[in-house]
Amino acid sequence: MIEKPPRAGKRPTIADVARLAGVAPAIVSRALSPSRRPVSLEKKERVLKAAAELGYHQNPLARGLATKSIDLVAVIINHLSDLSDLDLFDPLLEGIQSLGKQAILIRVGRTKRIDDFLRNSLSYHVHAALVFSDFAGAGEVRALFHSDNVLMLNGRFDAESARIRIDEESGIAELARHARGRGVGTAALVTGRASSLVEEARVAAYRTACNAVGIRLVREVSGDYSYGSGREAAAAIAGALPDAVFCTSDSMAMGVMDGLGRDGLRPPADYLIYGFDAVDRGNFAAYDVSSVGFDRTALVAGILAYLKVPGEFPATGIDIPTRFIARATG
Repeated sequence: MIEKPPRAGKRPTIADVARLAGVAPAIVSRALSPSRRPVSLEKKERVLKAAAELGYHQNPLARGLATKSIDLVAVIINHLSDLSDLDLFDPLLEGIQSLGKQAILIRVGRTKRIDDFLRNSLSYHVHAALVFSDFAGAGEVRALFHSDNVLMLNGRFDAESARIRIDEESGIAELARHARGRGVGTAALVTGRASSLVEEARVAAYRTACNAVGIRLVREVSGDYSYGSGREAAAAIAGALPDAVFCTSDSMAMGVMDGLGRDGLRPPADYLIYGFDAVDRGNFAAYDVSSVGFDRTALVAGILAYLKVPGEFPATGIDIPTRFIARATG
């Protein structure tokens, strides 16, 4: 006998759908599963009809946690602190959810023993892992998450992993040509985390681009992409300020601007300053930072394409170009 739906105001459950369709709860789970599971067409139609009548929607996160199934996407990061993180991860998480999956953000911080960290924090199988963290290699991520679906966004890919690479050389070369055209002959370079292969390649691109146009890098100062490290870098270069300061993140550029501002030095009158990432918040009036950026919608689209059908992702990966964006500071 098919029972009546739950009373108004009560959120329907899988048991309510089962009662209305006249089937067992296990049949409902099979019928609504995104993967192909054995259930007759007649029962599946009854379940779908009942679910529609009740307004029942499965919770992908709960389903994944209960079944250790493929609906979870691990997103492995170092931090959520840089302004560029805010511009990227909000649309990325929205996109993952639009696929009927849920993201698990795993913040590694400065831990270099990522294998111990992950073993102690998560034991579920996942549909895929998106690796932004500097510390994670493709092989260990595959082993820890029991999945071959690993997308590397940190430069540490191998022959078995997929990858998306931001082509930073093109935008940095354009930046250097612009600076030279503005009369820059000397520059300081404020860099990010030395542990990052992406940062290592970015710094090398700055050196190559500056050398190509005749800009002499007179000082390199290490930071960590943060505003605070930019202020510290300002103190290191204030005594012998070059024509320009190149920063490998917009947040550090903002910190340098405020740090040098304490001595009454302002761009572009006293020096030029260039950031990296072209964050949306980097063109406020107080921080109208010239920068190198890329289309974040293209990056998110590439990630979502991988999550939809990992097996059809290009074997050579995807390269996303960068471009120089001229603003008031340069």
